[in-house]
Amino acid sequence: MIENNEPVRAVLGIDIGGTGIKGAPVNVATGEFLAERHRIDTPQPATPEAIGQVLKQLVEHFAWTGPIGCTFPAIVHNGVTMSAANVDQSWIQAPAQEILAQATGLPLVLMNDADAAGLAEVVFGAAKGRQGKTIVITLGTGIGSALIVDGQLVSNTEFGHLIFPTDEIAEKYCSAKVKEESGMKWPAFTERLNQYLLHLQLLFSPDFLIIGGGISKKHEKFIPNLIDLRFPVVPADLKNDAGIVGAALEAARQSGI
Repeated sequence: MIENNEPVRAVLGIDIGGTGIKGAPVNVATGEFLAERHRIDTPQPATPEAIGQVLKQLVEHFAWTGPIGCTFPAIVHNGVTMSAANVDQSWIQAPAQEILAQATGLPLVLMNDADAAGLAEVVFGAAKGRQGKTIVITLGTGIGSALIVDGQLVSNTEFGHLIFPTDEIAEKYCSAKVKEESGMKWPAFTERLNQYLLHLQLLFSPDFLIIGGGISKKHEKFIPNLIDLRFPVVPADLKNDAGIVGAALEAARQSGI
């Protein structure tokens, strides 16, 4: 427990998504927000300059002057974005961490969005203390994934880009966006998601699976109806805030705070 006279270890966490960019200052010792989350629509097109301006707005909104942890919906390797599934193609092979740090004028650490969610669930959520293989799936504009083995994150897995069911990728088949835009009812969506999870079971034999993203708030609509899986499936404890918390945790680790 943190003593009352001990300073709060705070980092601004920002979660960049295909439809919204949201952030909040996080107490990295507890995972709690220190102010109400603030959300801004993702600009279209979602170019580096446009997203940089949104991050600057979030910094100004919170009057922030410290380190920032930030997620991105792409493969992030050594601060460089190697893909761009739901943002502008100009992000491919861009020095994204450097670009966004310059836009905010503050030290910034960038990581894959689902990896951030997975990290948050390991430290504060449903994966805390678990051994074996845990997969975290975030259902949103696309499908993000995080693989955790004996409590350690294996970064940039991109299971949402597996070819599934035949000639398309999984996130075009059973993401939350697909459900919403097609008007798909819960039983049909659950069947699609179940088929995808059975595919993950065949490939990885996970011991535990966590579903995050905004749709996890309605987990009672679909998780109880998943069948033929050899592992438990649970909603993310941190729900749609996991990315913000995980990004803050990683920035704190790299910053030594």
